[in-house]
Amino acid sequence: MKMFSSIAFFNILLLMNVNASAVNKPVRINYKVTFPEAQAHYVNVEMNITNLTQKETDIKMPVWTPGSYLVREFAKNVEGFEAHADGHAIATVKINKNTWRVENGKATTIKITYRVYAFEVSVRTSFVDAASGFLSTSGIFMYPAAMLHEPSIIHIEPYKGWTTVSTSLEPVNKDPFTVYAPNFDILFDSPIQVGTQDVFGFNAAGIKYEVAMCGGGNYDKERLTKDMTQIIEEETSVFKENPNKRYLFIVHNYVKGGGGLEHLSSTVLGASREGYTNEANYQRFLSLVAHEHFHLWNVKRLRPIVLGPFDYDNENYTTNLWIAEGFTAYYDNLIIRRTNLYPADNYLAVLADDINSVENQPGVKIQSLSESSFDAWIKAYRPDENSGNTTISYYSKGSIIALLLDLEIIHNTKGAKCLDDVMKYMYDTYYKLKKRGYTDAEFKRGFEKFTGKNLDEFYSKYINGVNDIDYNGYLAYAGYKLTNELADKNDPYLGVKTTALNNGKIYITSVARNSPAWVDGLNVNDELIALDDTTLKDIKDVNKVVEAKKIGEIINVNLIRDGIKLVIPVTLLKNPQVKYKIVDADNLTPEQLAMRKKWLKLP
Repeated sequence: MKMFSSIAFFNILLLMNVNASAVNKPVRINYKVTFPEAQAHYVNVEMNITNLTQKETDIKMPVWTPGSYLVREFAKNVEGFEAHADGHAIATVKINKNTWRVENGKATTIKITYRVYAFEVSVRTSFVDAASGFLSTSGIFMYPAAMLHEPSIIHIEPYKGWTTVSTSLEPVNKDPFTVYAPNFDILFDSPIQVGTQDVFGFNAAGIKYEVAMCGGGNYDKERLTKDMTQIIEEETSVFKENPNKRYLFIVHNYVKGGGGLEHLSSTVLGASREGYTNEANYQRFLSLVAHEHFHLWNVKRLRPIVLGPFDYDNENYTTNLWIAEGFTAYYDNLIIRRTNLYPADNYLAVLADDINSVENQPGVKIQSLSESSFDAWIKAYRPDENSGNTTISYYSKGSIIALLLDLEIIHNTKGAKCLDDVMKYMYDTYYKLKKRGYTDAEFKRGFEKFTGKNLDEFYSKYINGVNDIDYNGYLAYAGYKLTNELADKNDPYLGVKTTALNNGKIYITSVARNSPAWVDGLNVNDELIALDDTTLKDIKDVNKVVEAKKIGEIINVNLIRDGIKLVIPVTLLKNPQVKYKIVDADNLTPEQLAMRKKWLKLP
């Protein structure tokens, strides 16, 4: 009896161990990506999940992509969602806009299939045609709910004629068409380019770099290699380390292209196919390279605390995009200057353009920088006809705040420190040591540590307020000042922007806040017919008529609004636009020249 009991007890333990072993088996997730109808812009995805323990499995698709702060509703592009287990179809139901519930019951292995329509050209969305496939992964790959930490393997079967895969994900068994993602945060931060792209590489800052050129172009590989290497090494010198083993630039070349989106170990850039031989276009491209590459530190690792781990179902709000994006916008051109890829005068001209863009936007008096950051989700990526009157860019104004703080630090430390030291300190403290993002108050303390002063008033005026910026007070540290080339002008001003349709009709597209058009009641979508007795045949006619008038004169605007003819008298005012230029201050001191040398890395 005792022997029987012992054997029975042993068998029970053995059964429990077997069951525990089954329960503890890690979930495995594998994808197969095919393009049977690439010419029609479709991607087919097969997702296989094994070792499930629950009876219901929710499958989700992100609603946004990191680095682009807009809910894009990627699930809208999904078709034909189906689930199978043991070779049979199993029930599914869509329970919200981006979640499908799979009733897998006792099945521990399920296969999910769906198609994604991919026909939106941008650095943040997927685009597929017969020539190539760009997979912005957050809009392609679904994931099981509560399993963002799980690894996955992605196998790509290319469309006919496609020969190359470019991604920062590591290949499995040296197969470039099969790659591994340690978790979904990394998968969603690792775009994949498939096609016949031209790939070249180089080493910079001890790291292997690859450039995948898509769509052709008149680029010079040797020149790009030399110039990009300088940019990479100059940026690495700010943080004193490059956290990657390998980094990828995916460059989409179009007739007209631009923009970029940063990722953890790669970036996607848009460029003009034939623009590389134009020096101005080439410098803009290098600035874009510098901007997106600088993000591998600032934002991808040194980040606002809410930007990771991500909530892929909802907006992730932060008041600090003026640091994440604005400071990166400051450094992109400054890095180009430091590498001597263009002279100091070019840099000062770019800086003046940034100041002009901020000061000529009426919204600078309405929206603070912290508000601009927080409301990016509902305003920055959804501009309308009134956006210029109500918002300011956290890129452009943020870059100006970086300038002010850089000059303040250099001045207060007599050239011993600069903004670089703040960035490295914050990177070391929060990314490397604390292994988390920073709060607004923590970054403020970082600024104060290196400026050596309390910044409550600075924040109140320039970050959380809309006070006029004392540009000359800061530029004077380096012996510069602003001059307004339009200061002595007395040009009349209407205050509208217009567009002409193919049928020749001219419409108002925006009305500037407090302009004559604003005050006297011209509206967006008004069709302009004539100004006084001059019939308008072209957009240029609007400016010609206004320029011939004097400030204070009344001009009769003949228009059609919603099919009704109106004549609205408008009193012309002085044009408030500024056109600043950065020039030498008077009687430069040795201290100013020394600071200028430190700031602009002059010989």
